[in-house]
Amino acid sequence: MSVRRLAAEQPDNFAFSSDTMEQVRWWMAKYPPERKQSAVIPILWLVQKQEGWVSEPAIRTIAELLEMATIRVLEVATFYTMFHLQPVGKHHLQVCGTTPCMLRGSEELKAVCKRRIGPAHHVTEDGMFSWEEMECMGACVNAPIVAIHDYYHEDLTPEAFEALMDKLARGEPVEPGSAIKRQTSAPDGGSKILSDPSLYDGSLAQPLKLPGLPEKV
Repeated sequence: MSVRRLAAEQPDNFAFSSDTMEQVRWWMAKYPPERKQSAVIPILWLVQKQEGWVSEPAIRTIAELLEMATIRVLEVATFYTMFHLQPVGKHHLQVCGTTPCMLRGSEELKAVCKRRIGPAHHVTEDGMFSWEEMECMGACVNAPIVAIHDYYHEDLTPEAFEALMDKLARGEPVEPGSAIKRQTSAPDGGSKILSDPSLYDGSLAQPLKLPGLPEKV
C-alpha cells in the first residue's frame, strides 16, 4: 500500500453537526462503555459524510470522544482507503483499476478522468469533480466499475462514463447499476441456460420402468 498522509492544509477546528452526533451516539451505544473505541471506523465514516473528508482536527476530536490516543485514530484513517485525507470534489469518482476492470477497459475510464478532471486527487476549479483509482471493488463480473456517491456504475464504456459525468455536471441524478442494463450479474443479454421450457417443465419425463414389474398396476 502506498503511503497515505494528511493534507498539508488543514482547517482550524472540527465540530460534529447535531445530526451526525446523534448517529455517533447510536454507534457508541452498540458497544460496552469500556469498548467504545470499537466505534472508531463508523465514526470516521460519519465525519467523512459530514465534511466530505477526514481532517486532522476531526481525528483529534474523535480521539478525545473515544478516549483513545490520537495516533491510533490516525492509524485507522490512513490504513483504509475508503477515508479521504484531503478535500474531494462534490462528485468524487472512484475508478477500480484492478486486473478484471483493467482488462475490461478501466484504463480508458482513467484517461477520461485525467482529460476532464486532471490527475488523481485533483479537485476541479469549480469544486465539482475529483477522482482516484481504487483496488478491487468486488464487482468483477460487471467490470469496469466506477463508484459514485457510494453506488456502483458497472459495465461502463468511455462514452457511457462521460455521459454520467455530463449529467452530474448539469445537476441531474444518475442511476446506479449496469450501463448495459444487465440484470444483477447475469450474462449480457440474459440467461443462456434452461432456455427451453421442456428442460424443466416435466414434459420430457418418462414413466419409470423396473425389470419384472408390469407397466401398469
